[in-house]
Amino acid sequence: MVLLGRILRTILSAALISALCSAVAAEEKRGPITNLPLPRYVSLKAPKANVRRGPSSTHRIDWVFTRRNMPLQITAEYQHWRRVRDIEGAGGWVHYSLLSGVRTVIVQADMLPLKARPAENTPVTANLELGVIARLEECTINWCKLNAGGYKGWTPKDHLWGVMPDEIRD
Repeated sequence: MVLLGRILRTILSAALISALCSAVAAEEKRGPITNLPLPRYVSLKAPKANVRRGPSSTHRIDWVFTRRNMPLQITAEYQHWRRVRDIEGAGGWVHYSLLSGVRTVIVQADMLPLKARPAENTPVTANLELGVIARLEECTINWCKLNAGGYKGWTPKDHLWGVMPDEIRD
């Protein structure tokens, strides 16, 4: 009977350890330099930024981002370099000094209505064209408040690139 008790405790301990390991693995990945979540969104601070093949100024420039305030997703960190990708999936390494923590999004629907409040049956304050870059203010689970060209309002989150689907911002 004592042996059976020990076996059951061993099995329960193994199950508990397995559950804890799964919970730790489910936690979000963090950058080794900043300890911030990966992936995460930032915006392009500079009017022009070289996108390099690797994380140093000696690596080849693959292309140049030329749209200031464009949202970018950081997927990796190495010293002063951040691996980023844009809305089209194009990416590479950019020096961190060219990036900003100011959050922006790109509108992915033409004539996207901005609403006075985060609800379908509220007045429209403006309509945003496809490709407009807007400053991200607040987000609920389904809606985000934007500021674009002086117009402010709420729009469904699923029409925006530059915000995580489960992200909530106050």
